[in-house]
Amino acid sequence: MRALCLLAWLATMVATQPARADPPTTITLSIVGTSDLHGHLAALPWLAGYLENLRAARARDGGGVLLLDAGDMFQGTLASNLDEGAAVVAAYNELGYDAVALGNHEFDFGPVGPAPAPAAADDDPRGALKARAAQARFPFLAANLVDRRTRKPVDWPNVKPSVILTAGGIKIGIIGLALEATAHAAFPANVADLKFLPLAQTTIRQARQLRAAGAQVVVVVAHEGGACTELDQPDVPSSCDPHSAIFRLVRRLPRKTVDAIVAGHTHRAIAHVVRGVPVIQSYANGRAFGRIDLTVERRTGKLLASHVERPRDLCAKGELEACKPGKYEGAEVIADKRVAASIEPALAAARERAGERLGVAVAKPLANRRVHESALGNLLADLMLEARPASDVALLNGGGVRAGLPAGPLTYGSLYETFPYDNVFATVRISARQLRALLTRQLSHASALPLLSGLRVRARCKGGSLDVTLMRNGGKALADRQQLTVLTTDFLATGGDGFFGRAKTTIEGGQPVRDAMAEALRKRGGVLVPHRLLDKRRPRMDLPGPVPIKCAR
Repeated sequence: MRALCLLAWLATMVATQPARADPPTTITLSIVGTSDLHGHLAALPWLAGYLENLRAARARDGGGVLLLDAGDMFQGTLASNLDEGAAVVAAYNELGYDAVALGNHEFDFGPVGPAPAPAAADDDPRGALKARAAQARFPFLAANLVDRRTRKPVDWPNVKPSVILTAGGIKIGIIGLALEATAHAAFPANVADLKFLPLAQTTIRQARQLRAAGAQVVVVVAHEGGACTELDQPDVPSSCDPHSAIFRLVRRLPRKTVDAIVAGHTHRAIAHVVRGVPVIQSYANGRAFGRIDLTVERRTGKLLASHVERPRDLCAKGELEACKPGKYEGAEVIADKRVAASIEPALAAARERAGERLGVAVAKPLANRRVHESALGNLLADLMLEARPASDVALLNGGGVRAGLPAGPLTYGSLYETFPYDNVFATVRISARQLRALLTRQLSHASALPLLSGLRVRARCKGGSLDVTLMRNGGKALADRQQLTVLTTDFLATGGDGFFGRAKTTIEGGQPVRDAMAEALRKRGGVLVPHRLLDKRRPRMDLPGPVPIKCAR
């Protein structure tokens, strides 16, 4: 009787228990992409706040979050450069990055210490980069980076072609791609023994290897990018530049080679699906992040769908000091105190140095206009020549100018953000004919206008090609045989950005160009007035249009 009662009681209990819900058959994998931080540390506590909310949301639904950066993490601010990027890596460790791609500016610091390139035979040209990779709790990736002599991947601590990680129970292969043109976009001496392979072939080979090793999803994180102007229709990429590197890469890949791409380098935005591949890119300087949500079948890892979001600005108008992000994933975004604590020593050291006044004031903001002659560009070239007046001409690459100068008393910090590179002076002896050929090439192909002091340039399209004339400031044309001493930077003199490379060169060493500019400003004193630096009626660069200049045949 007791046995029958017990059985009846058990049957009642089973009948009254709620049925267990079967686990969901799909999961959401959220890929968060950043790029081109360029040392703007102050944005990172806010990024951490967004990530905390997103990770909580994925934890609730059993999914996963993958955090990737497409390179150029360090170079650009005092706070980052004073310790050669160590503060950035410390913050990225706290943020929980899963992997980063190597950007061209990751090679800028050269050996450990102040020299931007090897000065002695035993200097390691990647000493600072290797120190940052060893510090990181996430891998640095560059599948297309090989030793020039052996054609094999480089053997550096924590630097790999690709990696397989697990998120939400899904095995994800991540391929890193460095800028294919790094040999010209980084300090030549720091990459001379390296080769950067074509992107498409590298990606196809790596993707096959990763899938053979068990990767169910393959993601590319690339320091190559593009640009789109309309971001609200992911399936309509008509506003995107089809000739940009990242779109050329997608077109060259067989379908289903990769499942998502996080891009960078161009400081522009992408939030599109191209030939079935979701691609994101989110501006620069810590302004925003991008996001792709992949819906994956839990049992098989099969990709079922993707959703691309437009870049999410961390703060309205980029105003970090008064940032009020509001809610994200159902909760208020709060700046992360651990990340803030990790960057505070670097920010404090930078504030002390940056606040130094240079004895001049800027009447109105001097904008950084990369493709047109500007008051800012003329000022920087003039300051070089004032610092080393024995030279005939000063020549600087417009791409080396990274920000404008604000109105008001000029500080060292503002000058640093305008010209953050620790390049030193170099002089090159060439003929006017050689300089004319160099400028013709740059004006026809460069994405930023060369900056010049000591000469004037007139360029016109003739017979389908660009005809360039060099003139003294008084208007007299230079004879091709005229010999010139051109003052430039060691980066350009040794072949950076395709400027020189084989000319007779003397590298000065010692004081950075930026610090010599600061001294020249102190000697100037007074007020910098834009219209006195740029005479639109008599331009220093008299051109038929913005660079690159294309002459129709």
